[in-house]
Amino acid sequence: MASDVHPVPRRSSAPPAALDLLARAHAGLAEATALGDPGERYAAAHLAALRTAAAVLAVRGRPEAPRRGRRGIRTAWELLAEAAPELAEWSDSFAAGAARRARAEAGVRGAVSARDADDLVRDAAMFLRLVERSLALRPGSAPEVIG
Repeated sequence: MASDVHPVPRRSSAPPAALDLLARAHAGLAEATALGDPGERYAAAHLAALRTAAAVLAVRGRPEAPRRGRRGIRTAWELLAEAAPELAEWSDSFAAGAARRARAEAGVRGAVSARDADDLVRDAAMFLRLVERSLALRPGSAPEVIG
């Protein structure tokens, strides 16, 4: 009879897509920490924050578009501020760094300093922990299997 018992996934408060995005955000932060070039470190940390924001959107859903007129394409940071108003300050902060990330990815010399990169790695890590807590997840957790 014991061979008929199958593991049962424990319910999680986040869908699998959100959990995958959070895992990828953790991996991106680990990569950012290991990178030596400030531009690469900054870009990796910003991408980790973007994946964290995407996880929130996967859980909360995309805000409804206004009925009148089209606003056009909106950034993840704009959507996050609407879907999770309590994260609006974080959204504004990371949105402000998007142009700098683009310059860093393009290899523009001096686009970011080592301190800029270190600050963003730290901020992205805090943002990730905050989101995991708000989604009732343990930091770095994956869906548990019991059985």
